[in-house]
Amino acid sequence: MSLQSELAEFRSTFMTQVPAEIREAMARADLALAASGITQRALKAGDFAPDFTLPDARGGTVRLSELLASGPVVLSFYRGGWCPYCNLELRALQRALPEIEVLGASLIAVSPQAPDESLSTAEKNALAFPVLSDAGSSAAKAFGIAFDLADELRPIYERFGHALPDRNGDDSWLLPIPATYVIDRDGSIALGFVDVDYRNRLEPEEILNALRTLEARQARAVKHN
Repeated sequence: MSLQSELAEFRSTFMTQVPAEIREAMARADLALAASGITQRALKAGDFAPDFTLPDARGGTVRLSELLASGPVVLSFYRGGWCPYCNLELRALQRALPEIEVLGASLIAVSPQAPDESLSTAEKNALAFPVLSDAGSSAAKAFGIAFDLADELRPIYERFGHALPDRNGDDSWLLPIPATYVIDRDGSIALGFVDVDYRNRLEPEEILNALRTLEARQARAVKHN
């Protein structure tokens, strides 16, 4: 089953269980976020990715530029392990990890969660790639994808046990728009997927296709040299 099919199946089931007033509040927040122009401000293909150093779930640190020295990087920004759509995406990325690595690339996932929450996410989804904690959403801000959760949604998130200050370890209600980037060795963004609807995610096959294109380009450059 494709990731899109999994997401659609979960969404169909979940929305039948959510009271109408919550569905309406979520729809209003989605429309307001789309109208804010955040997707137009977000980094996209052709831009250069800002460097960052973030802690991983097991006490180490990961620097983007150091990963790029070894090959392309697939960078996934997700909301948190409390988000079922994010977990579906993370598991799909894990399934694609062997192919990503065969193509010479690294995979990292970033959320504003505190490291302990990131560790729980990695363990729950049996992830074999680094899961990084973006305290204060500094990296998400640099990529232009950070936003404040709508005031109307905050008590709803608390009701579901997803109060962001508790999950992220600060007083903010910042989240990233779920986004996936394929970044070439020189830091240029080869593929950028950003969608204000957090229920939409990039299919892993599109990531692999972008990496295959980069691999072919690299092979041609080596041949000509």
